[in-house]
Amino acid sequence: MANMIMASAVNCNICFIGGGNMAQALIGGLISRGLPPTRITVSDPVEQIRQLLQDKEVHVTQDNVAAIQNADVVVLAVKPQVLATVLRPLKGLLSDKLVISIIAGAEIQTISNLIDSNRIVRVMPNTPALVQTGAHGIYANDVVSTSDRELTSQILAATGLTIWVNSEAQIDAVTAVSGSGPAYFFYLMESMIRAGKNLGLDEKVATALTLQTALGAAQMAITSSNTPSELRKNVTSPNGTTQAALEVFDRAQISQNIQSALAAAQKRSQELAQELSDSAK
Repeated sequence: MANMIMASAVNCNICFIGGGNMAQALIGGLISRGLPPTRITVSDPVEQIRQLLQDKEVHVTQDNVAAIQNADVVVLAVKPQVLATVLRPLKGLLSDKLVISIIAGAEIQTISNLIDSNRIVRVMPNTPALVQTGAHGIYANDVVSTSDRELTSQILAATGLTIWVNSEAQIDAVTAVSGSGPAYFFYLMESMIRAGKNLGLDEKVATALTLQTALGAAQMAITSSNTPSELRKNVTSPNGTTQAALEVFDRAQISQNIQSALAAAQKRSQELAQELSDSAK
Protein backbone atom coordinates (compact mmCIF):
# COMPACT_ATOMS: atom_id res chain seq x y z
CA MET A 1 0.00 0.00 0.00
CA ALA A 2 3.00 2.32 0.20
CA ASN A 3 2.44 3.24 -3.40
CA MET A 4 -1.25 4.05 -2.99
CA ILE A 5 -2.79 7.34 -1.95
CA MET A 6 -4.88 7.41 1.22
CA ALA A 7 -8.59 6.67 1.19
CA SER A 8 -9.49 10.32 1.82
CA ALA A 9 -7.85 11.31 -1.47
CA VAL A 10 -9.21 8.31 -3.40
CA ASN A 11 -12.74 9.28 -2.37
CA CYS A 12 -12.37 12.88 -3.54
CA ASN A 13 -13.50 14.53 -6.73
CA ILE A 14 -10.61 16.71 -7.87
CA CYS A 15 -10.93 19.52 -10.40
CA PHE A 16 -7.99 21.17 -12.15
CA ILE A 17 -8.46 24.65 -13.53
CA GLY A 18 -5.73 24.55 -16.15
CA GLY A 19 -4.33 21.38 -17.69
CA GLY A 20 -0.73 22.31 -18.43
CA ASN A 21 2.46 20.40 -17.65
CA MET A 22 2.33 20.67 -13.86
CA ALA A 23 -1.36 19.74 -13.74
CA GLN A 24 -0.66 16.78 -16.03
CA ALA A 25 2.18 15.70 -13.76
CA LEU A 26 -0.13 15.71 -10.72
CA ILE A 27 -2.90 13.94 -12.63
CA GLY A 28 -0.53 11.24 -13.86
CA GLY A 29 0.87 10.76 -10.38
CA LEU A 30 -2.57 10.53 -8.79
CA ILE A 31 -3.83 7.99 -11.32
CA SER A 32 -0.68 5.87 -10.97
CA ARG A 33 -1.21 5.78 -7.21
CA GLY A 34 -4.81 4.65 -7.32
CA LEU A 35 -7.11 7.62 -7.90
CA PRO A 36 -9.77 6.64 -10.47
CA PRO A 37 -9.42 8.98 -13.47
CA THR A 38 -13.21 9.39 -13.49
CA ARG A 39 -12.84 11.35 -10.24
CA ILE A 40 -10.76 13.99 -12.04
CA THR A 41 -12.15 16.89 -14.07
CA VAL A 42 -9.96 19.32 -15.99
CA SER A 43 -11.03 22.62 -17.45
CA ASP A 44 -8.75 24.04 -20.14
CA PRO A 45 -9.41 26.24 -23.20
CA VAL A 46 -6.93 24.34 -25.40
CA GLU A 47 -8.56 21.50 -27.34
CA GLN A 48 -5.29 19.58 -27.72
CA ILE A 49 -4.82 19.47 -23.94
CA ARG A 50 -8.42 18.40 -23.38
CA GLN A 51 -8.04 15.57 -25.91
CA LEU A 52 -4.80 14.41 -24.32
CA LEU A 53 -6.46 14.18 -20.91
CA GLN A 54 -9.66 12.68 -22.26
CA ASP A 55 -7.57 9.82 -23.62
CA LYS A 56 -6.66 9.08 -19.98
CA GLU A 57 -10.39 8.82 -19.15
CA VAL A 58 -10.34 12.15 -17.29
CA HIS A 59 -13.42 14.37 -17.58
CA VAL A 60 -12.65 17.50 -19.61
CA THR A 61 -14.42 20.77 -20.28
CA GLN A 62 -13.68 24.40 -21.06
CA ASP A 63 -16.37 25.63 -18.66
CA ASN A 64 -14.75 26.44 -15.30
CA VAL A 65 -18.08 26.85 -13.49
CA ALA A 66 -19.29 23.45 -14.67
CA ALA A 67 -15.92 21.88 -13.85
CA ILE A 68 -15.97 22.81 -10.17
CA GLN A 69 -19.62 21.91 -9.57
CA ASN A 70 -19.04 18.46 -8.03
CA ALA A 71 -15.48 18.99 -6.88
CA ASP A 72 -14.24 18.49 -3.32
CA VAL A 73 -10.81 19.87 -4.21
CA VAL A 74 -10.01 22.51 -6.84
CA VAL A 75 -6.40 22.84 -8.02
CA LEU A 76 -5.61 26.21 -9.58
CA ALA A 77 -3.00 25.62 -12.29
CA VAL A 78 -3.29 28.59 -14.65
CA LYS A 79 -0.70 31.15 -15.70
CA PRO A 80 -0.31 34.07 -13.24
CA GLN A 81 -1.24 36.64 -15.89
CA VAL A 82 -4.76 35.17 -16.33
CA LEU A 83 -5.39 34.63 -12.60
CA ALA A 84 -7.91 37.44 -12.14
CA THR A 85 -9.72 36.73 -15.42
CA VAL A 86 -10.17 33.06 -14.51
CA LEU A 87 -11.09 33.48 -10.84
CA ARG A 88 -13.47 36.45 -10.82
CA PRO A 89 -16.34 34.44 -12.42
CA LEU A 90 -15.87 31.81 -9.68
CA LYS A 91 -16.32 34.25 -6.80
CA GLY A 92 -18.52 32.75 -4.10
CA LEU A 93 -18.61 29.32 -5.78
CA LEU A 94 -15.59 27.80 -4.01
CA SER A 95 -16.37 28.35 -0.33
CA ASP A 96 -17.23 24.67 0.28
CA LYS A 97 -14.14 23.37 -1.51
CA LEU A 98 -10.47 23.00 -0.65
CA VAL A 99 -8.52 25.22 -3.06
CA ILE A 100 -4.91 24.28 -3.81
CA SER A 101 -2.99 26.89 -5.80
CA ILE A 102 0.17 26.01 -7.72
CA ILE A 103 0.20 29.43 -9.40
CA ALA A 104 3.63 31.03 -9.09
CA GLY A 105 3.58 34.32 -7.20
CA ALA A 106 -0.12 34.20 -6.25
CA GLU A 107 -0.41 34.98 -2.55
CA ILE A 108 -3.25 33.48 -0.53
CA GLN A 109 -4.77 36.91 0.11
CA THR A 110 -4.74 37.72 -3.61
CA ILE A 111 -6.64 34.51 -4.39
CA SER A 112 -8.95 34.95 -1.38
CA ASN A 113 -9.98 38.41 -2.54
CA LEU A 114 -10.87 37.03 -5.98
CA ILE A 115 -12.88 33.97 -4.88
CA ASP A 116 -14.23 35.13 -1.48
CA SER A 117 -12.90 32.08 0.39
CA ASN A 118 -10.04 31.45 2.84
CA ARG A 119 -9.82 27.66 2.52
CA ILE A 120 -6.70 27.96 0.38
CA VAL A 121 -3.37 26.13 0.32
CA ARG A 122 -0.47 27.65 -1.57
CA VAL A 123 2.11 25.40 -3.20
CA MET A 124 5.44 26.11 -4.88
CA PRO A 125 6.17 23.01 -6.98
CA ASN A 126 9.10 22.41 -9.29
CA THR A 127 9.47 20.81 -12.71
CA PRO A 128 10.93 17.44 -11.59
CA ALA A 129 7.32 16.74 -10.57
CA LEU A 130 6.99 15.82 -14.25
CA VAL A 131 9.05 12.70 -13.47
CA GLN A 132 7.55 12.24 -9.99
CA THR A 133 10.65 13.56 -8.18
CA GLY A 134 9.36 17.04 -7.42
CA ALA A 135 9.91 19.10 -4.29
CA HIS A 136 6.80 20.96 -3.14
CA GLY A 137 6.91 23.80 -0.61
CA ILE A 138 3.46 24.23 0.95
CA TYR A 139 1.83 26.87 3.16
CA ALA A 140 -1.65 27.37 4.57
CA ASN A 141 -2.97 29.72 7.22
CA ASP A 142 -4.84 28.68 10.38
CA VAL A 143 -8.20 28.65 8.58
CA VAL A 144 -7.20 25.44 6.79
CA SER A 145 -7.99 22.34 8.86
CA THR A 146 -5.66 19.49 9.72
CA SER A 147 -7.65 17.15 7.47
CA ASP A 148 -7.34 19.59 4.55
CA ARG A 149 -3.58 19.76 5.15
CA GLU A 150 -3.33 15.97 5.15
CA LEU A 151 -5.38 15.76 1.98
CA THR A 152 -3.13 18.33 0.29
CA SER A 153 -0.03 16.33 1.28
CA GLN A 154 -1.57 13.14 -0.13
CA ILE A 155 -2.38 14.79 -3.46
CA LEU A 156 1.04 16.39 -3.88
CA ALA A 157 2.98 13.35 -2.66
CA ALA A 158 1.92 11.69 -5.92
CA THR A 159 4.69 13.66 -7.64
CA GLY A 160 7.40 14.04 -5.02
CA LEU A 161 8.50 15.42 -1.67
CA THR A 162 6.13 17.66 0.33
CA ILE A 163 7.52 20.21 2.80
CA TRP A 164 5.26 22.50 4.86
CA VAL A 165 6.70 25.91 5.75
CA ASN A 166 5.77 28.08 8.72
CA SER A 167 5.00 31.36 6.97
CA GLU A 168 3.89 32.45 3.52
CA ALA A 169 6.99 34.62 3.26
CA GLN A 170 9.06 31.42 3.26
CA ILE A 171 7.43 30.43 -0.05
CA ASP A 172 9.68 33.04 -1.67
CA ALA A 173 12.70 31.22 -0.21
CA VAL A 174 11.27 27.89 -1.43
CA THR A 175 10.97 29.46 -4.88
CA ALA A 176 14.64 30.46 -4.78
CA VAL A 177 15.88 27.06 -3.56
CA SER A 178 13.68 24.43 -5.22
CA GLY A 179 11.28 26.28 -7.53
CA SER A 180 14.10 27.75 -9.61
CA GLY A 181 16.61 25.18 -8.34
CA PRO A 182 16.50 22.68 -11.22
CA ALA A 183 17.85 25.39 -13.55
CA TYR A 184 20.91 25.85 -11.31
CA PHE A 185 21.77 22.16 -11.60
CA PHE A 186 21.13 22.20 -15.36
CA TYR A 187 23.49 25.20 -15.57
CA LEU A 188 26.20 23.24 -13.73
CA MET A 189 25.59 20.22 -15.99
CA GLU A 190 25.96 22.42 -19.09
CA SER A 191 29.25 23.79 -17.76
CA MET A 192 30.63 20.33 -16.89
CA ILE A 193 29.68 18.94 -20.32
CA ARG A 194 31.36 21.91 -22.02
CA ALA A 195 34.45 21.41 -19.87
CA GLY A 196 34.54 17.70 -20.70
CA LYS A 197 34.46 18.54 -24.42
CA ASN A 198 37.26 21.09 -23.93
CA LEU A 199 39.31 18.35 -22.26
CA GLY A 200 38.91 16.11 -25.29
CA LEU A 201 35.85 13.99 -24.53
CA ASP A 202 33.16 13.30 -27.09
CA GLU A 203 29.99 15.31 -26.32
CA LYS A 204 27.91 12.16 -25.79
CA VAL A 205 30.51 10.75 -23.40
CA ALA A 206 30.80 14.03 -21.46
CA THR A 207 27.01 14.27 -21.25
CA ALA A 208 26.52 10.68 -20.07
CA LEU A 209 29.25 10.99 -17.43
CA THR A 210 27.90 14.34 -16.19
CA LEU A 211 24.27 13.25 -15.91
CA GLN A 212 25.07 9.94 -14.21
CA THR A 213 27.42 11.72 -11.79
CA ALA A 214 24.68 14.23 -10.93
CA LEU A 215 22.20 11.40 -10.34
CA GLY A 216 24.72 9.44 -8.27
CA ALA A 217 25.70 12.43 -6.14
CA ALA A 218 22.04 13.27 -5.43
CA GLN A 219 21.27 9.65 -4.55
CA MET A 220 24.27 9.50 -2.22
CA ALA A 221 23.24 12.73 -0.52
CA ILE A 222 19.66 11.50 -0.07
CA THR A 223 20.55 8.05 1.28
CA SER A 224 23.68 8.84 3.31
CA SER A 225 23.67 9.69 7.01
CA ASN A 226 26.41 12.23 6.21
CA THR A 227 25.70 15.82 5.21
CA PRO A 228 26.64 17.07 1.72
CA SER A 229 29.52 18.93 3.35
CA GLU A 230 30.83 15.71 4.91
CA LEU A 231 30.38 13.81 1.65
CA ARG A 232 32.38 16.49 -0.18
CA LYS A 233 35.21 16.21 2.35
CA ASN A 234 35.16 12.41 2.04
CA VAL A 235 35.93 12.56 -1.70
CA THR A 236 38.52 15.35 -1.42
CA SER A 237 41.94 13.78 -0.91
CA PRO A 238 44.72 16.17 0.24
CA ASN A 239 46.58 17.56 -2.77
CA GLY A 240 44.41 15.44 -5.08
CA THR A 241 42.45 16.22 -8.25
CA THR A 242 39.21 17.11 -6.45
CA GLN A 243 40.99 19.55 -4.17
CA ALA A 244 42.59 21.23 -7.18
CA ALA A 245 39.14 21.83 -8.68
CA LEU A 246 37.53 22.97 -5.42
CA GLU A 247 40.32 25.48 -4.80
CA VAL A 248 39.40 27.13 -8.12
CA PHE A 249 35.75 27.28 -6.97
CA ASP A 250 36.82 28.88 -3.69
CA ARG A 251 39.06 31.46 -5.37
CA ALA A 252 36.13 32.41 -7.60
CA GLN A 253 33.88 32.64 -4.51
CA ILE A 254 31.40 30.23 -6.10
CA SER A 255 29.64 29.53 -2.76
CA GLN A 256 29.13 33.25 -2.04
CA ASN A 257 27.92 33.82 -5.60
CA ILE A 258 25.38 30.98 -5.32
CA GLN A 259 24.05 32.50 -2.10
CA SER A 260 23.78 35.91 -3.78
CA ALA A 261 21.99 34.34 -6.75
CA LEU A 262 19.37 32.68 -4.54
CA ALA A 263 18.85 35.93 -2.65
CA ALA A 264 18.17 37.62 -6.00
CA ALA A 265 15.67 34.89 -6.90
CA GLN A 266 13.91 35.35 -3.55
CA LYS A 267 13.73 39.12 -4.05
CA ARG A 268 12.29 38.70 -7.55
CA SER A 269 9.71 36.25 -6.20
CA GLN A 270 8.60 38.87 -3.68
CA GLU A 271 8.37 41.51 -6.40
CA LEU A 272 6.32 39.25 -8.70
CA ALA A 273 3.88 38.45 -5.88
CA GLN A 274 3.35 42.17 -5.28
CA GLU A 275 2.89 42.85 -8.99
CA LEU A 276 0.32 40.07 -9.22
CA SER A 277 -1.52 41.33 -6.15
CA ASP A 278 -1.68 44.84 -7.62
CA SER A 279 -2.91 43.63 -11.01
CA ALA A 280 -5.67 41.52 -9.43
CA LYS A 281 -7.24 44.47 -7.58
